[in-house]
Amino acid sequence: MASLAVTSAVNPRFRPLISPNHRLPFPRPLQFNLTKTDLLITKNHKRNNVKRLRHIVKASASGASAAPGAAPAQPWEGAAIKPLVASIATGVILWFVPQPGGVSRSAWQLLSIFLATIVGIITQPLPLGAVALMGLGACVLTKTLTFAAAFSAFGDPIPWLIALAFFFARGFIKTGLGNRIAYQFVSLFGSSSLGLGYSLVFSEALLAPAIPSVSARAGGIFLPLVKSLCAACGSNAGDGTEHKLGAWLMLTCFQTSVISSSMFLTAMAANPLSANLTATTIGQTIGWMDWAKAAFVPGLVSLFVVPLLLYIVYPPTVKSSPDAPKLAREKLEKMGPMSLNEIIMAATLLLTVGLWVFGSVLNIDAVTAAILGLTILLVTGVVSWKECLSEAVAWDTLTWFAALIAMAGYLNKYGLISWFSETVVKVVGGLGLSWQLSFGILVLLYFYSHYFFASGAAHIGAMFTAFLSVASALGTPPYLGALVLSFLSNIMGGLTHYGIGSAPVFYGANYVPLAKWWGYGFLVSVVNLIIWLGVGGIWWKAIGLW
Repeated sequence: MASLAVTSAVNPRFRPLISPNHRLPFPRPLQFNLTKTDLLITKNHKRNNVKRLRHIVKASASGASAAPGAAPAQPWEGAAIKPLVASIATGVILWFVPQPGGVSRSAWQLLSIFLATIVGIITQPLPLGAVALMGLGACVLTKTLTFAAAFSAFGDPIPWLIALAFFFARGFIKTGLGNRIAYQFVSLFGSSSLGLGYSLVFSEALLAPAIPSVSARAGGIFLPLVKSLCAACGSNAGDGTEHKLGAWLMLTCFQTSVISSSMFLTAMAANPLSANLTATTIGQTIGWMDWAKAAFVPGLVSLFVVPLLLYIVYPPTVKSSPDAPKLAREKLEKMGPMSLNEIIMAATLLLTVGLWVFGSVLNIDAVTAAILGLTILLVTGVVSWKECLSEAVAWDTLTWFAALIAMAGYLNKYGLISWFSETVVKVVGGLGLSWQLSFGILVLLYFYSHYFFASGAAHIGAMFTAFLSVASALGTPPYLGALVLSFLSNIMGGLTHYGIGSAPVFYGANYVPLAKWWGYGFLVSVVNLIIWLGVGGIWWKAIGLW
């Protein structure tokens, strides 16, 4: 029998789906006899037909619960309600709490909106850019900031440099140059994931003193390379293979980028600001060699320890690939000679890096050099503007990072940060502790207050002078205090996904969830503080800094 008649006597709920003459696509010679007590199915195709019958029953049951002719319910595509409520509640509660003495009402209102935005960024009721835009909207709506002030950071070069880095990465991967370099790395170091990680870490550290922008190093050079390496090893964002290699490698490259930035005076754009403030505060100059000498030993220890620590607590699932170097060499042979687009991409990259290295001599800043490089890629067709527009992560990162820079900057302008610094100074100074303990407390407060900053330069400008002055007054050797605060002004950038220029670059690759990014950021910060204050303290004693 080629058809199955189902009547309402068997199950009335079949009525909306199956008519008495409905033909089901069961294969011959299958025959059904449905009674009140039995369902006899021929042995042939039994398993498949039972599954099909169950599907019909399930669909019929769900269809029976809806009104006849009603459209199926659409899934909710808006914000996640609980995280949204948590974010708004944070801001509302703090808004109505009376501000402390010495804090203006505008500063307190901005702090409530800023913290609500941070909670939203952590819990993500919406994408990060949308949450940040809502925060700016709240600032304007409540008259806490003018429109021009709220969106002022969109004219800041750092968010644009980060966005341009994603466009470079597109060309790097599209042309195949990224794969070519990645296969070269794998052929040399790819027998183990740890070896591959260390090769990238120390390559970045060698470039650090020559390229005074951690955003440029991370976004223009190492993000494209790391993404290509991950793809070459079968680890891609969004398809469940992140933990094969990419998650660990992205987090490792980020956390070590803040270490290499702390090791040289010219490795981060804000380091000269620390040196200048040191000269004006204590009348002593930090030279390039003095900085490098003091930072070399603790920095080197951190560069060895941090990748290994993350390898243990957040390991890649692929740890050893003995055949990887051989396979990489075979891939290189198949790729053949460099194409014209690869040559253009390589030449553009060399030009851009050259301008980053010698930009101070030529009076060309990092973002101008990056725009020049992107212009070459657009004119030659290596990257199209349509492809740039499709880089959603770049535009999203630009939005939320600029928003946080604006709000954090105005927290400082409204006097909240200076009030905080002065309060800390009074409290710590009144404890009557030894200079070592007092300085330790000051260091912790200076370091972890970076959660409220989206820029190392902003943090240094707001708090460095006050904390150095108090540390010196409490007996800390002034030059030692200046160096320690200068080093930690870089390392504290590893706490969040917005604390330093390389953070949005590596986080934006979408290999590591935000909760893990913050969690491991805190863990690594503790380890770095132990290394820099412990091992570093011994080293600084040995070279006569205290």
